[in-house]
Amino acid sequence: MEATVAITEAKQKKGKPDPETLQFGKTFTDHMFTMEYEEGKGWIKPEIIPYAPVEIDPAAMVLHYSQSVFEGLKAYRSPDGEAVLFRPDENFKRLNRSNRRLSIPPVNEELLMEYLLQLLELEKDWIPDAEGTSLYIRPFIIATEPSLQVAPAKAYKLFIILSPVGSYYPEGIHPVSIMVEDHFTRAARGGTGTAKTGGNYSAGYNAQAKASGEGHAQVLWLDGVEKKYVEEVGSMNVFFKINGEVVTPELNDSILQGVTRKSVIELLQYWKVPVSERRISMEEVLTAYENGELEEAFGSGTAAVISPIGELTWKGTPMIINGRKTGEITKSLYQTLTGIQTGQEKDPFGWTRTIS
Repeated sequence: MEATVAITEAKQKKGKPDPETLQFGKTFTDHMFTMEYEEGKGWIKPEIIPYAPVEIDPAAMVLHYSQSVFEGLKAYRSPDGEAVLFRPDENFKRLNRSNRRLSIPPVNEELLMEYLLQLLELEKDWIPDAEGTSLYIRPFIIATEPSLQVAPAKAYKLFIILSPVGSYYPEGIHPVSIMVEDHFTRAARGGTGTAKTGGNYSAGYNAQAKASGEGHAQVLWLDGVEKKYVEEVGSMNVFFKINGEVVTPELNDSILQGVTRKSVIELLQYWKVPVSERRISMEEVLTAYENGELEEAFGSGTAAVISPIGELTWKGTPMIINGRKTGEITKSLYQTLTGIQTGQEKDPFGWTRTIS
């Protein structure tokens, strides 16, 4: 397979949205990328076509058995006007890890990168340049074979759609309130928690609705067996700074292997800040809070980048963290990561890729 893409340009182009009023995932660019998989032929027919509704058979297996995966990454506008990607290779590696878990044929990561670059070259004027904005990139794969047989599909379609976005949270970098969920379960070991698949997210809607109704921005999930150990926030990995050490739950069979999470750990190690990946219980978090040792808490993810946690409520007990102010480590991580992503800071790790 060669990185040759058939391109059909949209006859009518959309007006660009006001970057100051962008919402997350509500506006989409003029074009999208598609590619099909057929058993015996592999991934074929790479195309860039006008963004439009998709026709799908009512018996398409994705509609019945949820065989799908997705990714999320961003393109940024640097101060000199260049378009910059942040660690896209890590996202495509994770896409294939999700594919393996959902029994979806793997994609050629290098070819997919070339296809993405061609799509971005066509749509780079959609990358906003206002502070805090970016172009969100959503690759996803769905099972398209029309069949009600309970088995992996024999046909799939891969899409890449693009959306100019502002801040993921209305609060921006300001600390948010999180509710610890001790009834519903997001994932369990042996399940699909390590895969980026839609069912993991919709399964959390009940808990999120409860949290939102009580004034919280997100849910913090506990392990699915003992309801004791911290796992992750609804759309982010989570970190706690306890008595000078930054702690994040270790990767197991139910925690998403976040690209931003990995970047945070590598940055902290580069700064020689003590950081560990291990099991951490809510009892340990509460004890640290009561002893005055819970100094900071924050979430990390592609959409939000870094989101400070100002309040953590568990079993009706609110823990006010750092006086609801953004901590120094949290602030430094946010500034450095966004600085590298937008080309405003040096990238000593080789994380960024300029779109020619």
